[in-house]
Amino acid sequence: MPVTSAIIGANVLVFLAMTLSGVSPAGPQTSDLVKWGANTGLQTLESQPWRMWTSNYVHIGFLHIAFNMWCLWSLGALAERVFGKWTYFLTYTWCGIAGSLASLGLHPHRYGAGASGAIFGLAGALISALYLGHLPVPPAALKSTLKSLVAFAAYNLFFGAVVPAIDNSAHLGGLGCGLLLGAVLAPHLTSPQEEKNFWGLWVFVASGIVLCAVFVLIRRSLVHAL
Repeated sequence: MPVTSAIIGANVLVFLAMTLSGVSPAGPQTSDLVKWGANTGLQTLESQPWRMWTSNYVHIGFLHIAFNMWCLWSLGALAERVFGKWTYFLTYTWCGIAGSLASLGLHPHRYGAGASGAIFGLAGALISALYLGHLPVPPAALKSTLKSLVAFAAYNLFFGAVVPAIDNSAHLGGLGCGLLLGAVLAPHLTSPQEEKNFWGLWVFVASGIVLCAVFVLIRRSLVHAL
């Protein structure tokens, strides 16, 4: 799983770099998270939109990164086989940004960090792809996998709803983006590689434009109120 391994490696390297620079591995300060690229509301909207992406690689302590990387390893094993390397990576990235956008729009005064929005997006994309994609998977295995994915999303959304410290808006944003991307990609998952690549290119170009448009709308509606 080269893509999954690379993403996990990047997250772990950022966490190690933060720790070696003096950031507490158990409970980093807000200022530390901001320094390392967390999603920050005012700063993100005014002049640093890149935080919507970098925040997906910044974690709030050891337990946070350990749980997220365990989830990513479990989902990534399947996603990398279903989507292929680049489609998987772009789905992960776009869903992470969508989660950051949802957090900005709904909770602009909160600080956001972590890979959970992107991970929820992978779960959503897999649900759509397996349900709609007519993949060569035995029906029993397909049903069992879909049941596990839905249970994963439902349980963690419930957990996020009852724990105030968790930003469930990022989870919902990532999940929604993943469901849409998976549904649009599903009809071409078994197509010839050239056709699959061509379709995927336009899907991610179009979805990137949509994400940019949403960012502009959120910025116009909130930046003067912060």
